[in-house]
Amino acid sequence: MDHLLERITIDPNICHGKACIRHMRWPVEVIIDLIASGMSFEEIVIDHPELEKDDILASLAYAKITLSGKSLLEIS
Repeated sequence: MDHLLERITIDPNICHGKACIRHMRWPVEVIIDLIASGMSFEEIVIDHPELEKDDILASLAYAKITLSGKSLLEIS
């Protein structure tokens, strides 16, 4: 899971410091919304070719960590 979490970046200059994918303007919450809307991983990657399957898995891993009450700093 650690290699996936390396894909999650937090930069105050990108999306107001929200957790994003690889310094891009793709907040984790948007990826989670796409999954929640019923899109498959394959559909997401086809519609948004700048994303990779591991970005989606990283978003889910990050969501799991934050729901457990931990932060990326505690996991690193």
